[in-house]
Amino acid sequence: MSVKYAGAPMLASMTAPSIPTRLAAGGRRRTEQRVLVAEVLAAAKRALSAQELYERIRATHPTIGRATVYRALEQQVEDGMASRFEREGHVSAYIACDAEHHHHLVCTNCQRVEDVAEDIVAPMLAAVGRRHEFQVDHAALDFYGLCASCRRRRR
Repeated sequence: MSVKYAGAPMLASMTAPSIPTRLAAGGRRRTEQRVLVAEVLAAAKRALSAQELYERIRATHPTIGRATVYRALEQQVEDGMASRFEREGHVSAYIACDAEHHHHLVCTNCQRVEDVAEDIVAPMLAAVGRRHEFQVDHAALDFYGLCASCRRRRR
């Protein structure tokens, strides 16, 4: 399964109180639906398609509209609160993001996403800057493959 990345960094630990604050910081109206979508996505700890997220939310909030979930997700990507990954078959999947983190390990089997520590990536970014005489302002680096749990299950 191939997964392509487009968007902001993954959420390491977005807490519920920070979600309304981050929504407001993006200049958006803070609605109950937007907060709900952000909270459920943050709690997932893995990439979810908009449909998967809609189904999770609808189980407890049956009146929420599918278009509302899709719009809220796209707004979160625009505001740096979520990242969009492309799954096989051109299906977008989303993960909640923390604005300070930019590097990920993405399991192409279970869709689990983990942060890669900045201290691991920083020396490489410095080397790229030196070699190419390029000042790196920010970077998003993602590694795709199988997590330990999925590798064990395939043996």
